Amino acid sequence: MAKKIWFVTGASRGFGRIWSEAALKRGDHVVATARKLDDVADLSATYGDAVLPLALDVNDRDAVFAAMKQGHEHFGRIDVVINNAGYGQFGTIEEVAEKEARAQFETNVFGAIWVLQAALPIMREQKSGHLLTVTSIGGLVSLPTVGVYNASKFAMEGINDALVQEVKDFGIKVTMIEPSGYATDWAGPSAHRADSIAAYDGVRDDFVASLSGMKRGDPNATADAILKVVDADEPPLRFMLGSFGLGMVKKSYEQRIAEWEAWYPVSAAAE
Repeated sequence: MAKKIWFVTGASRGFGRIWSEAALKRGDHVVATARKLDDVADLSATYGDAVLPLALDVNDRDAVFAAMKQGHEHFGRIDVVINNAGYGQFGTIEEVAEKEARAQFETNVFGAIWVLQAALPIMREQKSGHLLTVTSIGGLVSLPTVGVYNASKFAMEGINDALVQEVKDFGIKVTMIEPSGYATDWAGPSAHRADSIAAYDGVRDDFVASLSGMKRGDPNATADAILKVVDADEPPLRFMLGSFGLGMVKKSYEQRIAEWEAWYPVSAAAE
């Protein structure tokens, strides 16, 4: 198998780091990006010239295009893009401040769009490539106290749904990676938390209690799965990571369909 050239955002920790190292360990090359160069520079000590560490804030569109161009010129092509940079914004809809809501969308949505836009001209010229964007089970089903985060991931599901139809004739593949609960720092140091309103303490407590028995996956166990998706001749458009997400989504969609059908006579009469 020919070596692939990867471009990974958010490669400093969590999934981005694990998948970058999985690619490097098997002999692929990686443009590893993170907000701080020091957070990815150590990869060079282990993997040498196979990795190009770059500082990148995906909120800066010009910087995204410059980094993609530098990676392309350095390695000669871009085969795989892992659009992973992002964070979780915690807080009920009422609690999240305007600045927090806008910042969530700047990174999780607009930053991801800039990465796609930077990669697409290169892949169209190559007539090949694979664009993988990390969305979430929370991009399919919303949960209380993370609604703004859910909205950002719902947005990326919609964007990639359109994208796959737009690029199908260019040899470009599209995959949405939808993790369920994993033991990353998504809810820890990386998370942003709104100032709380006491009236929602009960909602928060109930939500936390509902998660108490949930098994959290090992992020390191995802590496082989991502490599299989990247290597597939016909990769999935949507790919769930973890076991419990499918049941949650099926239940939600069954409820949606039942409600739509129950109200269909009223809907049809509205024409």
